[in-house]
Amino acid sequence: MRSTPRLALALLLALAAAPAPAEDAAPNAAAGTPAKGPVADLLAAMDSSADPCQDFYRYACGGWLDATERPADQARWTRSFSTIREENRVVVQEILKAAAADPGRSAEHAQIGHFYSTCMDEAAIEKAGLGPLAPMLAKIGAVDGPASLMRVSGALQRMGASPLLGIGVLADFKRPDIDIAFFVQGGLGLPDRDYYVSDDPTKRELLAEYEKHVARMLGLLGEDGETAAAHARAIVAFETGLAKASRPAPEMRMVEKLYHKIDLAGLQELTPGLPWNDFLGGIGHPGVREINVATPEFFAALETLVPATPVETLQAYLRWNLINTTADLLDHDVVAANFDFYGKKLSGQEEIEPRWKRCVDQTQNALGEAVGKLYVAERFAGDSKQVALEMIRDIERAFEGALPQLAWMDDTTRQRAVGKAQAVANKIGYPDEWRDYSALEVVPGSFYANAVAAVEFETDRQAAKIGKPVDRKEWGMTPQEVNAYYNPLLNEIAFPAGILQPPFFHRDSPAAMNYGAVGVVMGHELTHGFDDMGRKFDPSGQLREWWEPEVAARFEERAQCVRDRYSAYEVEPGVHVQGDLTAGENIADIGGVKQAYAAYQAWKARHGKPQAAVAGLTDDQLFFVSFAQVWCTEAAPEFVRMQVTTDPHSPARFRVMGPLTQNAVFAEAFQCPAGAPMAPVERCEVW
Repeated sequence: MRSTPRLALALLLALAAAPAPAEDAAPNAAAGTPAKGPVADLLAAMDSSADPCQDFYRYACGGWLDATERPADQARWTRSFSTIREENRVVVQEILKAAAADPGRSAEHAQIGHFYSTCMDEAAIEKAGLGPLAPMLAKIGAVDGPASLMRVSGALQRMGASPLLGIGVLADFKRPDIDIAFFVQGGLGLPDRDYYVSDDPTKRELLAEYEKHVARMLGLLGEDGETAAAHARAIVAFETGLAKASRPAPEMRMVEKLYHKIDLAGLQELTPGLPWNDFLGGIGHPGVREINVATPEFFAALETLVPATPVETLQAYLRWNLINTTADLLDHDVVAANFDFYGKKLSGQEEIEPRWKRCVDQTQNALGEAVGKLYVAERFAGDSKQVALEMIRDIERAFEGALPQLAWMDDTTRQRAVGKAQAVANKIGYPDEWRDYSALEVVPGSFYANAVAAVEFETDRQAAKIGKPVDRKEWGMTPQEVNAYYNPLLNEIAFPAGILQPPFFHRDSPAAMNYGAVGVVMGHELTHGFDDMGRKFDPSGQLREWWEPEVAARFEERAQCVRDRYSAYEVEPGVHVQGDLTAGENIADIGGVKQAYAAYQAWKARHGKPQAAVAGLTDDQLFFVSFAQVWCTEAAPEFVRMQVTTDPHSPARFRVMGPLTQNAVFAEAFQCPAGAPMAPVERCEVW
């Protein structure tokens, strides 16, 4: 069993980003004083020749876009997230190198040092070749019917693959104080069902390239060309069957239709031809009984599809899952072939990242909090938690203060919303209790063995939680991650230490910049508690309708307005943003800008001192420019096409244009005439 983000239920952890501005942030430079530091960077990123009322993304980001070339080893590069992530990787690399050089300092140093060292030992990896796969390949070769198929599928799940389905551990939607197992549709090698069933020519071409890639990887396992090609065709046909039985991504946002709790006996009754005891035994946890089947129709289809598929095809499918999952752990030929499809063809990334970057990421994936503990000691200032909490409280007060102005809400629902907002738990920086990795054995010698051991350790850790009380102290991200999230099942927001730094926040930046960057992210996360999915969970995290029916109906009308607006955006001719898929993030973006702006006004009133303009920008204009520059992005066309197919977040340009066109204060700040592209006459008001 694996954690929430691996479940394909992206609905549960909404991604965003954020650091925290100090309340005594320095005022803007006086008129005529040369801007320095963060202000100078902001001005350099702008294109002041562009009309902010026509294209604010160009106005805010044009200078950066003109001066920035996307690194060849990145499919997407942003002014904010990417910059910090690269800086963090350099910091973490030094931590890992130091641990590798002196593993005797502590058990944690030994674990992360040995893991990183074995990952960097390319000679040993090349010498091992595909030898590490031999034991599992033998088990796959012995598959001869449903019992052995399910047993080996479970064993592959244990080591990180996802044949046939996806599994994970989440809080029970109806009893959010207890963890249960979630079984969900899965088993695909491409990112989404749409790649298998769409008539779009680009996706049809990618499907053909995918089939070639599967054949190439089977060839690396020793199959001759003709056999590999035949098996690849059969695998793609099998996965297409899984895709046709899967719900489209937008429908997976309908959380009330993802809850079908049954025990193991109920699952066996649903699919009598699939022996689930063998599957759970293969995972190593035959005692699991608390199960939610998120997509029952998928499992009913699986019951039909599996026996209709030849054993030879199922064996080939399992071999493909094995090498696809472990590709990054193997020799150069496998790594290169894997990157050629998933990196180049699917994502548009020209070059693979240097090995040290990949090994930093591998080590963090395996021992995230062990690395994070050392990262925090080196990089996270002691007072940062309090600074961040103070700003979040500003945002929370702004959200509550805006509720009486929403005519579509009634007093009863409004008071309940206030109660939920006040119940939100805020996690800042890093966990109060660090994860214990003492049961994970990491040894010098085999990178493959260490990586698989780490995945199996996490599988066991997750499975051990099933049927037990939820650990509310646990984090869903590591401290060094450059991200943030809202979890509706815990009604909590988390801001890891990794993101609490420039360009999101800098003590020398004007407050308008800090509130425009990190403040909007904080408002975004809070609004997730009240978006099209978050609103369906009450303050305790229970899935239930706690709104008055007529208010819920009025909310849906406004949410549909947002869906329709964003669905009109095109990333290229004929390729649109999916308004249904991105609704929650778009609602959160619109609300985040509104709440952060109100919080900034409260900051100014509290301090009683207006700030001088920077290079002709008023404070309000500076706020909006700072917000927009979080999303200055260069991305490969292939990546953007994949994003609009799979990602609940809109592409960067529309994360700027969308929220600001729905904000009347923005139009006033830049004196945009009604009807201008950035000032539509009709707007969508949600929060």
